[in-house]
Amino acid sequence: MQTNNNREYIIALAGNPNTGKSTLFNTLTGLNQHTGNWAGKTVARAEGSFRYKNKKYKVVDLPGTYSLLANSQEEEIARNYILFSKPDITLIVADSTSLERNLNLVLQIMQITGKCILCCNLTDEAERKSMIIDERILAKELGIPVVKISARTKKGLSELQDKIDLMIEGKILTNPRKISLPDNINKEVKKISAQLKQIFPDIINAEWITLRLLENDPAIIKAVSTGEISQMYTDKT
Repeated sequence: MQTNNNREYIIALAGNPNTGKSTLFNTLTGLNQHTGNWAGKTVARAEGSFRYKNKKYKVVDLPGTYSLLANSQEEEIARNYILFSKPDITLIVADSTSLERNLNLVLQIMQITGKCILCCNLTDEAERKSMIIDERILAKELGIPVVKISARTKKGLSELQDKIDLMIEGKILTNPRKISLPDNINKEVKKISAQLKQIFPDIINAEWITLRLLENDPAIIKAVSTGEISQMYTDKT
């Protein structure tokens, strides 16, 4: 895979609140950042940039969320950005001291995109509590790269940047673990998603949207029923 070094690659930072996500954002971008609000929202938006191995990156710090089920403005913003804006890589920042709780969001993001890296942050605190994370086993189970970091001390930062570079170069391929569905539900998901693709030919991730419909997600139901889904969740690239 040949990369374009004149292009600015987009990295989204996602994660639960209080995982050190903003610290990683500051560590990656330094003073090359600016803040504002998301369009039409009162939620703060932070963007920054950095260069690594002659490549330019823009980093978007998404609002901290516990899930992508859109029960709040923050969750809706994070979900829509990962799904619709299709960043080149999504870095999922997790707290190494409470990894099990953070994996809920990790698995949800992996249902949308395979272009992601799990950053196990606060590893220094985990080590002080005698907690050991085997990143190789975790990466094998999840099907995505896993890097142990301490954003505050910059530990693991070079390894993370190397993983980002290799993924952009197409030298790291992911196989994200998908949530298994019962055969009867899976059959209905495929049936409904096929109908969605007929009505909205350019729709992104129709199966994921179908699952949100089956879960009675009010935002997705409204978007499909009004046709707004063609603007919100279709590929315009």
